[in-house]
Amino acid sequence: MGLRLGVDIGGTFTDLATIDEETGEQRVWKVPSTPEDYSSAVIQAIKTLSTEQGIAPQGMSFLSHATTIVTNAILESKGARAALITTRGFRDVLEIRRQSRAKLYDIFQPSPKVLIPRHLRLEVTERIDAYGQVKQPLREEELPAIVSFLKAHQVQAVAVCLLFSFLNSAHEKAIGALLRRELPDVKVFLSSEVLPEMREYERTSTVAVCAYVAPVLEGYLNQLNRFLESDSYPPLYLMGSSGGVFSVEEGLRMPAMLTESGPAAGVTAAAALGELLGLRQLISFDMGGTTAKTSLINDGEVSITTEYEVGGMGNVRRWLQGTGHPIKVPVVDLAEVSAGGGSIAWVDDAGGLRVGPQSAGASPGPACYGMGGEDPTVTDADTVLGYLDPDHFLGGKMSIFPDRASQAIQESVGDPLGLNLLDAAQGIVDIVNSNMADAVRMVSIERGHDPREFTLVAFGGAGPVHAGKLASELGITRVIIPPNPGAFSAMGLVCTDLKRDYVRTLYTAFVDEARGPIREAYSEVEVEAREMLARSDIQEDKRSFRYSMDLRYEYQAYELTVPVEPSEIEDGSLADVAQRFHAQHMTMYGYNAPEEPIQLVNLRVTAIGQLGGNYIAQKATSSNASLDQARTAYREVFFKETGKTRCPIYDRGVLPIGIPVPGPAVIQEANSTIVVYPGQSARATEWGTIELTLAG
Repeated sequence: MGLRLGVDIGGTFTDLATIDEETGEQRVWKVPSTPEDYSSAVIQAIKTLSTEQGIAPQGMSFLSHATTIVTNAILESKGARAALITTRGFRDVLEIRRQSRAKLYDIFQPSPKVLIPRHLRLEVTERIDAYGQVKQPLREEELPAIVSFLKAHQVQAVAVCLLFSFLNSAHEKAIGALLRRELPDVKVFLSSEVLPEMREYERTSTVAVCAYVAPVLEGYLNQLNRFLESDSYPPLYLMGSSGGVFSVEEGLRMPAMLTESGPAAGVTAAAALGELLGLRQLISFDMGGTTAKTSLINDGEVSITTEYEVGGMGNVRRWLQGTGHPIKVPVVDLAEVSAGGGSIAWVDDAGGLRVGPQSAGASPGPACYGMGGEDPTVTDADTVLGYLDPDHFLGGKMSIFPDRASQAIQESVGDPLGLNLLDAAQGIVDIVNSNMADAVRMVSIERGHDPREFTLVAFGGAGPVHAGKLASELGITRVIIPPNPGAFSAMGLVCTDLKRDYVRTLYTAFVDEARGPIREAYSEVEVEAREMLARSDIQEDKRSFRYSMDLRYEYQAYELTVPVEPSEIEDGSLADVAQRFHAQHMTMYGYNAPEEPIQLVNLRVTAIGQLGGNYIAQKATSSNASLDQARTAYREVFFKETGKTRCPIYDRGVLPIGIPVPGPAVIQEANSTIVVYPGQSARATEWGTIELTLAG
């Protein structure tokens, strides 16, 4: 038994969370993020435990981290000097891309910058056909010249992606063996190891992303590990983009798995909370300093997608393709909008009020922080409206300045639009709430789900401030605010299991006669998964596997992922799997065709290693205080429905369990503020959560 520790980097703050495995006690801290070197904030956050709390590294049993280093390297074009080796004639796959465009009729829409420039994209003579047969043997005599070229250009990483190597990897492995022998200091990624899956462009893009970011990621992790090993901290785990953690070694094998590390931690935490509360239909809502992220948890399962583009807008709207770099790895299916506390409000040339996408970030921050920021932000609007207490921000550890917020909003929004201060601030909040409601609709209505049938789990520093209004706009009648909402994603890091996803293309008709090849392919994938679990020191009784298939109707271009039970693979009929596919197709697209033949495209295996229990919440002891005793003050708060109102302020830690708190009201705690809007009510529960109830 010991202390479990999670560190999550955000755009404004880096959060640290600890859970005592013996007592279940949760504690959180926040330090400002350091965009110039994110590892500095991580190291500072971990040092906080020793310097301020007197906790020795030897007292920690588990350490997990959500990193933004992969996404930032792509967004900022600060990746490595990488090369690509591909089949002769396919040098320009990354340049040609797909014909998908975010703006369908804009033929001048620019494509994202290609990660590997053309002069570093090399061709080799070989050819494997669509059945995995060798049509043109690999000309190994061409390889020494390629090695010399790579040395001369001092490349830091090489991606190898040959045509149909997912069916026959012999040529790729021969090239990889030579490169690893002749260039021992260069990272080498083979598509047959990274992503043995059909679709040439997506496979090439994924392996190129891995090569582009791997040296940057390795340098970052080496710096962290030097610090951790010097003080005998426990081994470091990394949060993957599909939820679940894995070792540093696995992260370096497949860097693309780290693209949505932080958001995945938050969704994982929401699912864990739902499990404790017996809630299986949830929408997670994470509003931090830079963005707001939302995802759907249906029947207790986190929604996952492999249709994802890093560095683009694919996470803003699922169907918005062509703006980033595709990675065919499982990613939490989320929508993300530029609607964080630091999002800047501005007036466009047509006189319209806009919020985002620019953010004040950690530096200089919102105007009210007094750190040099002059632009009005959502946090400034929340301060002007009275939602935030200037003397209680971050539990009183940080001062904010309402006068500076008022000045920024009046000068940049109020005066240009002819609005008074409160109406200008309310306008900012209305717009950001509307933008976030659109994000929720993307992960619910666009996926065939009615948000009114779900419970909203709101977290992030700003999430509980806006959750009540967001739910009202969507017709959601229940909102759950978890314990320590401002650092809830960091809590997700310490309440998760090890998880790694594997895929193998098996292109065949989906009929019972295919069970033999299906069993054989699954067995091969499972061997690889078991080797990973063994490398991670997961004992046999802590291992489990989940199986799924990518299915589609014959002649369709895209697939749906359908879960499969082992018994259905071994000796049962595939009819039940087919029925689930038909039902899922109806949910997603509004129609199905049971009479049409089904094709199997890919087999998927998820390997899970149990690392601990569900510590996301503990049953609370009822406070002896009355509701009156939990009330600490009154404050003038502006609501659109009532105007300025003398609003009661409550201390969350003192609220008695089960006693309704009628709105309007404000409930404060160290890392967030909960706003109970007029017509709503809140109550503390035995699990330490706050439940908001809205009229149906």
